[in-house]
Amino acid sequence: MKLGAFSVSLNVKDLAVSKAFYEKLGFQALGGDPAQNWLIMKNENCIIGLFQGMFEKNILTFNPGWNQNAENLDTFTDVRELQKQLKESGINLLSEADETGEGPAHIMIEDPDGNPILLDQHR
Repeated sequence: MKLGAFSVSLNVKDLAVSKAFYEKLGFQALGGDPAQNWLIMKNENCIIGLFQGMFEKNILTFNPGWNQNAENLDTFTDVRELQKQLKESGINLLSEADETGEGPAHIMIEDPDGNPILLDQHR
């Protein structure tokens, strides 16, 4: 199963403080909008998202259709196909994509320990 680019989305208390901390670890801003309380940062192949006040828990995030530089892939498995495969394997979905749609969509699952996993397709 090809899930796309991987990152960890962190629930942070203060975006500016977290940004400064991760910059000390060698991360640089890749995208986002600090005015909207979110920022994507990268250090080599490691990507983290900093999100202030947007969700309760940290989230494992996969982006079908993107590589680790947030660049479009020529071919990828659509999130709706991934949803179908997950359902067939008995994975419970917390949120689902419209199976008849196309383009951007997301689904949410949870691992056995309650860690949320987001499959977020932007294209």
